[in-house]
Amino acid sequence: MPHQTTQLRRAVASSYLGSLIEYYDFLLYATASAVVFSKVFFSDLDPALATVASFGTFATGYLARPLGGILFGHFGDKLGRKRMLVLTMTMMGLSSFLIGVLPGYEQIGAAAPVGLILLRVLQGISVGGEWGGAVLMSAEHATSRRGLWASFTNAGAPSGMVVSTVAMTTTAALTGDAAFLEWGWRIPFLLSVVLLAIGLFVRSRVEETPAFLAAKAQVQRRRIPLVEVLRNQPRVLALSVGVGLAAFVVQATLTTFILAYGVRVGHSRQEVLNGLTVSSACAILGIIGWSAVSDRFGRRPVVVIGAVATAIYAFALFPLVESGSTALLVVALVIGQGILHPMMYGPLAALYTELFDTETRYTGASLGYQLAGLGAGVAPVLFAEIQRASGGPATTAIACTIAAFCLLSVGCVLALQETNRRSLVERRTVQPVNAE
Repeated sequence: MPHQTTQLRRAVASSYLGSLIEYYDFLLYATASAVVFSKVFFSDLDPALATVASFGTFATGYLARPLGGILFGHFGDKLGRKRMLVLTMTMMGLSSFLIGVLPGYEQIGAAAPVGLILLRVLQGISVGGEWGGAVLMSAEHATSRRGLWASFTNAGAPSGMVVSTVAMTTTAALTGDAAFLEWGWRIPFLLSVVLLAIGLFVRSRVEETPAFLAAKAQVQRRRIPLVEVLRNQPRVLALSVGVGLAAFVVQATLTTFILAYGVRVGHSRQEVLNGLTVSSACAILGIIGWSAVSDRFGRRPVVVIGAVATAIYAFALFPLVESGSTALLVVALVIGQGILHPMMYGPLAALYTELFDTETRYTGASLGYQLAGLGAGVAPVLFAEIQRASGGPATTAIACTIAAFCLLSVGCVLALQETNRRSLVERRTVQPVNAE
């Protein structure tokens, strides 16, 4: 029992730290795409188109995430969770370091944005494989309070946002605007190598999960996990995508899009970054707290209440940002990212884990989560294009779009069974509530 407890703690710490590092690198790109990349890698374009193009490269990372989920999910279900997590962390760290040394458009022309896109794709593949394995390492080591322990992986996302924002903010303050745009923005990317070394050390001390070892011993003929998921649980997979879609759309709205939009309506870049840092810190507590609540009351009610509340709040978000008040800007971000979004996002770690059997869990959970994650990649591009086409802020149209995604998630989560009491060891396929 003491050994099991020690391994659980190590697994949770490893998952949290690994997720923090992955999302530090991944969301560092998000911040840079909003404030730097349009000037460094797309300097030959009209400013409005450069912004769309910059967000477009940001979106490629999300488009690549399902591929990472399939690739690493396949081998994670075949060979084990731990091996894949070492590979995903290494890939992410090296990709981010190379972005930090990539020349800009003025130095190498069109090769610069092409190189940026390729490295962003590698980032997407990496984070696509990381999340599923990290969640499973915590959830499959846990014997109780699975929502709480698994949520530390999701808490790594806002933690990574805090660290990446602080890194960008500190670098900008120390170098000044001109030097920051010229070379200073590269420093946070180069620091990825240091975080990589720390993360690999922690991850090396965690054992493979008991659930995977048990399944490996019992299953005689191991089929292709992706084929098994698509054959046996296509509706569950589709519903899992719909459940998480709104959480990712809202996540991108409250981080990437609001950063660019806040500057556009008169806030300084530093004001918005400070607000994001505060709200991201609140989100860490919100994700862990609401996930613990879902252990007691179920995943479904927490996600549903969060999605409905967020759909309503979408219409208040932009007026608060447009008010010109720094205090209201921070309030808007804290309510959205620190309170409401965690209700939708926090329980997803346990929910996705509980939807699939052990021998296909890495693949099924990763694929559902990463397909839902496309919402975060598409949303900033979609919103920027709506504004460009309308010639104005178009915030009502954007709020309606956010609300529609939230209501879609409500419908999908209600179509699934409650999963918070399910054993992760026994073989039992979860079905939609209306399945025959």
